[in-house]
Parts: sequence; structure tokens; C-alpha cells
Amino acid sequence: MVRLSRFCQGRRDGLSAWESANSNVRAIAAARDGGRWSLSRSCKSGLRPATNNVKRSDSDTPLPLACTEFKIIAQTNDQIEVSFTMKWNPSVGRNVVPLNIDKRYIVLRGSSGFYAYAIFEHLAGWPALNIDRARLAFKLDKKRFRYMAISDERQRIMPTEDDRKFGKVLAYKEAVLLTNPSNPSLKGEVDDKYQYSCDNKDSHVHGWISSGPHVGFWVITPSDEFRAGGPLKPDLTSHVGPTSLSAANEIAKWPYEFPLSPEFPHSKERGSVRGRLLVHDGGPAKPARSAYGYQFWTKAGQDGSFTITGVRAGIYNLYASVPGIIGDFKHNVYIIIKPGSVIQIGDLVYNAPRNGPTLWEIGIPDRTGSEFYVPDPAPGLINKLYLKSTQKFRQYGLWERYTDLYPKNDLIYTVGASNYARDWFFAHVTRKTANNVYVPTTWQIKFYLKTVSRGSYTLRIALAAAHNAQLQVWINEANAGVKPHFTTGRIGRENAIARHGIHARYWLFSVNVPGSQLVTNRINTIYIKQVNAGTPFPGVIYDYIRLEAPST
Repeated sequence: MVRLSRFCQGRRDGLSAWESANSNVRAIAAARDGGRWSLSRSCKSGLRPATNNVKRSDSDTPLPLACTEFKIIAQTNDQIEVSFTMKWNPSVGRNVVPLNIDKRYIVLRGSSGFYAYAIFEHLAGWPALNIDRARLAFKLDKKRFRYMAISDERQRIMPTEDDRKFGKVLAYKEAVLLTNPSNPSLKGEVDDKYQYSCDNKDSHVHGWISSGPHVGFWVITPSDEFRAGGPLKPDLTSHVGPTSLSAANEIAKWPYEFPLSPEFPHSKERGSVRGRLLVHDGGPAKPARSAYGYQFWTKAGQDGSFTITGVRAGIYNLYASVPGIIGDFKHNVYIIIKPGSVIQIGDLVYNAPRNGPTLWEIGIPDRTGSEFYVPDPAPGLINKLYLKSTQKFRQYGLWERYTDLYPKNDLIYTVGASNYARDWFFAHVTRKTANNVYVPTTWQIKFYLKTVSRGSYTLRIALAAAHNAQLQVWINEANAGVKPHFTTGRIGRENAIARHGIHARYWLFSVNVPGSQLVTNRINTIYIKQVNAGTPFPGVIYDYIRLEAPST
């Protein structure tokens, strides 16, 4: 049973489920705050400026989408759809978003849940607006819902809000050391909502389970088309509150036929795209994951064939990335989708970046740093969920472990002798000195060349993530005052290191290295310095590094 009030401004006033033991209705969600829509925005006129100097209270605080009107859209034996709306009124104040908002809720006969969607309308002439985040969050009864499930491998008993309130805040407010939790088995663990994030492509369903009554609350998202980050973007799922934000499971039913808004395109109003991606990198074609401009994506088959269905009408770009291959493919022709169309684009060939044969390589070009050395967390800063997990990178505070391993001298990697799984730290971070100052670090790659050609070599540096970073590269000399051979400039705002990520936005840099800068029959050294410092979190996560000989 879902209970809504026209006076609750479009928020769910209560969620209830039958308990089979005595047929009493018990509340699942908090009575006054079961859940809400909210939006974070950037505006160029009339509201907050989109600058880095704006305080969080003016910029990042989500605004509740309070509505003023209520209407029943459909009321039959099989379906109920209701609408909560708000028309923008600029006289109300600066904290009202310049949007017309229509929040819809649907209940279907035979379905144990409810459906929700929203329509945002921004008219010409209104203040410019960037929607940074729009979300629908649910706040469950904390006395009943203590067990969280994100996937088959990631599920556990969770602490309560009070456990966090009386814990010790660590490097940032989201990370808390549980010092005296209500469940003694959780004492000494770190709780941080970012430890439970998930890539969009893998976020199918997540939620909470109650031990009494035996009820599950699951968030299911049938389509990712509203997401702006692509298939590899990590996003929040469930965390202490309990709060659930998003997931994906009812894919087989998508696109739904029952939403009644004319703004929602049904299946006959959508189209599809079919094709095959082949890769030229000195080898046979490989499978690819394709990403479409307005966030429609799929994973291609073994022969590179792919089909995308349910695409909204519009004009799109086609992009693809290929596991084991550096760079991105971009189709040079726009794809125009019309209602009911099936676009056959045939074979596409991706000529991957390469100037010559590989002399050496570090890592695997898979857009993550998971193959590199990920240390154990510091004693007393663990999350037991990840002690025996392949996702050890989700432990808190791993950036500090670099200083433990390299207290005075930075990482040196010797091609042919070192092993990247053991000797290449997963993140190029700052070092913490004895007086708690975070300083830049310079890594070295040493390699032997029996002969050196007169042409140009190519150094490929692929990054899986970057945050407030700047890499500088020297070839065989890094003395003070020597201008770097290459610099990336300041890059990245993904915060993957602090938020326990192993990848975020992908970066690829190709550095031309004249043969005259290399030495014959001796050890050559490439110096890579991460310049920005001052805090623990500036740095990069490498994906892959390769040195190519001149083309023959």
C-alpha cells in the first residue's frame, strides 16, 4: 500500500506493507520523511553562480522539489497515476529552480511496488540552468531495515544513523569510524557511503531487507538513459539512513507502455541501432562496449556486433571503448533516430592509437587500476565487507598507505624486473611528511635499450582517474630548473581516490620522445611527477603506460 497526501508537496507521506503473521499494516518508511525528490543546480542568472568559489551552502545543497498542485491523471481498476506539479514563479526567491516540475507516481494492479518519474520543463528566456544532480531518495524505518544488499557479493548488516552520529569523523564527514555501535560486531569498522558505489552498467537492483516483518525494499531502474555519466561512471546506491537512490532491473519491460505523460516516448516512438565494431591494432577484432551520446549503451558480442533498442528520437554521436585497447572510437557520422526506425550502420573500424611496436608496457588497458598493487587498509580502519574481496580498493584511507610503503623515497619501477601487480602502487598520490604536510611525489620508470633509433618514440600514458592533478614528465634528467619534457596541465575533478574508486573519467596522453633524448646500451629513466599537493587527495590512478618504438 502506498499512501500519498496532497499536502505533502509530492513527497511520499508513508509506505506500508502487510505483515503476514497478523495482517497488520506496518510502516516501511518514516511517516513524515519517507522520501523526496531533490535537485542540485548551477545557474548563470538569478540563482547561484557556477564557480569554484561558491560556498557549499549556496551551491551543492540539494533543493527539495516542493510542489503546489495535485491531480489524478488516471484511476481505473488496473492503474492509478497521480501528478504533483509546480510552476516556476521568479518572485518566490532565489532558491526556487527555474523549472516547471511535474512529479508522477503510478500504481499497477499486481505490482508490489510503485513507479515514479518526473518531467522538468525549462522555457526559452528563463535563467540559464545546469542540473548537476536530480535524485529521488527513500528513507526507510531505521528500526526495521538493517540489512543492505547491493549485489550477490556486496551485502551486510549496516550501522544506524545514531551509530554514525556518535562515531569518529575521519578525513571527510561521510567517513566515520564506529566507536560504540548498537551492534557490537561493527565496532572498529569504517562506514562511508562511497564504499557502496557501483558502476552504472552494473547497478541493476539494490535495497534493504527487514527481519520483521520479512519485507524487502528494492530500487529498480529499467533504463539508464537519464544518466549523464556513461556506463563506467560510479554512482551511489544504498547506504546508512537507510537510503536508496537508484538501480536497474526491469529492463525487459522497457520502455514502459503505461506512463500517460505525452513527454514519455513509448516503444513505437523509439528506434534502434545495429552495427559491428572492428578494431585494427595489429590483431583481430575484439569485443567492444558501445556508448551512445544520450546515454544508450550496450556490450557488443564476441564478433563486435551490437544492437541498441529503445532509443529516443533525436540526433546522436556514437562512441565505443574496447577492453585491451587504448583510446576511444568516435563515429564520424551523426546517427538520426526517428520513431520506429531501425538504423543499420554496418561495419565500423577503430584504428587504435599506435605509432610503432611496443617496447614495454605497464598494466592492462582496461580503464581501471585494479591490476596494480592495492595495499591492505591500516589496522583499525577496515570495512569487513572487503577484507576478502576482489574490491579491496574500496577500503578507507589507502592513500595514506603510500607514505607507509615509501616514507622517504618514491616508487621506482624497473622494466623487466618489477611486477606491476606488486611494485606499482594503484594511485599516484602525495606523501605525508612528519609534520603532516602533503608533498608532491616523483615516480621513476627505468628501462634498458640496446639500440636507439633516430626517429621519434611515443610514450602513451592512459589514466583511469584524476583529481586536481598535474603530471610532469622528464626523460633522463629531472634536475631542479630543468623544464619538463611534457605536462598535462591541471586535470580531473573526479575525487576517485578519496571515494574509494578504481576508475573515473578516462584520460589518454601521447608524448613524443625524440630518439636523441634516449641513450644506447644503458639504463634510461622516465620521471613522472604529480605536482599538485597540499592535501591527501590530488593524484591520478593509472590505467596503462606504454613506450612505442618509431614506426618502421
